[in-house]
Amino acid sequence: MSTDLDAYWMPFTANRQFKKAPRLFTQAKGMYFTTDDGCQVLDGIAGLWCVNAGHGRTKITEAIQRQAAEMDFCPPFQMAHPKAFALAEKVAAIAPAGLNRVFFTNSGSESVETALKMAIAYHRVRGEGARTRLIGRERGYHGVNFGGISVGGIVANRKMFGTLLGGVDHIRHTHDAARNAFSVGQPANGAEFADDLEKVIALHDASTIAAVIVEPVAGSTGVLIPPQGYLQRLREICDKHGILLIFDEVITGFGRLGSPFAATHFGVTPDLMTVAKGISNGCVPMGAVFAKSAIHDIFMTGPEHVIEFPHGYTYSAHPLACAASLATLETYADEGLLTRGAKMAPVFEHALHSLRELPHVIDIRNIGLVGAIELESIPGSPGKRAFDIFRECFERGVLIRTTGDIIALSPPLIVEESHIDQAISTIADVLKSQR
Repeated sequence: MSTDLDAYWMPFTANRQFKKAPRLFTQAKGMYFTTDDGCQVLDGIAGLWCVNAGHGRTKITEAIQRQAAEMDFCPPFQMAHPKAFALAEKVAAIAPAGLNRVFFTNSGSESVETALKMAIAYHRVRGEGARTRLIGRERGYHGVNFGGISVGGIVANRKMFGTLLGGVDHIRHTHDAARNAFSVGQPANGAEFADDLEKVIALHDASTIAAVIVEPVAGSTGVLIPPQGYLQRLREICDKHGILLIFDEVITGFGRLGSPFAATHFGVTPDLMTVAKGISNGCVPMGAVFAKSAIHDIFMTGPEHVIEFPHGYTYSAHPLACAASLATLETYADEGLLTRGAKMAPVFEHALHSLRELPHVIDIRNIGLVGAIELESIPGSPGKRAFDIFRECFERGVLIRTTGDIIALSPPLIVEESHIDQAISTIADVLKSQR
């Protein structure tokens, strides 16, 4: 196989640095990757928040192989295949009550675009076409398509691309280091941040606002956990003003918090919910939008031969993706993985907070099987400290993720205490070596 690295323009990667010292994986099994030189690397981030059942699961692999041999593709427009309906039924069965209509996509970014379009179209179909404004949140991450980065609030993902979607506003993020540093689980302070939405509504008027989109736990920006009562307050405000609430559960879906979804974990049901990643264990690209039946049904009017919602993708409900997802759900059910995080969370929490007194650590955050270690930045070189730690941890056999100067951890749900010990002890040793 070619070792020429020039042709591949890598996503979200420091390409020049990588190609000088590439980090190449060639195999993966269970909790570990294997590098091209045969070294084992513990997967501390579930691939990229997605490999919830661990790598190399036989049931999923065999399902993909059987499907590829049986039927490799089925056109999704005006045609379908049985596994698409079977998968929709199974995921709806574990979704929060009421979210019982499923539209398939191929990624989290596509799920977000779909949900935003659904929200705007929903209001238009029901006679409130002026409701086109979308409200996101500072530091939010909703993928990389134009809708997603418009409602997203990570500055580095937005600034290079000029004019984004119009009619978008943002409310504050929920991080409050002064009051909530080193919180264990949900922070006690900050529910009032939800009241920012009332200010935006007062500015634009509710009659112009279609939807609010938030991550229940903001993942890619560095694991920002909602303060107690915050999501409940958002739900109340949206209900008061007839605004749809969208939860982006691309990261939190499928067991990450110790419940099937963050919506079930926090007891707050949105009107639309986006998922991807864990739906197929990362094996084949797959995503979905869950909608309340009332939203779906409003489109089912007019002549029956007319397309009700003119939107979709060539690979929506792809046969291989559906086969992988069905086998993934079976694996989750067989091993109780959608709730296993609740069992392992106390072990993970204790280990993570043991790093509190180490050099340069200024905050630690955790919920379920996701956590973050925030570091003091090197003056004049933001992000460099965490990136150096990322590289050193990799050399020592542990894969972590960084965003700015924040280390994020989200191990596969099959993680054992020994794996947590390996990851945390490696991070601790690297932190101790920092100047």
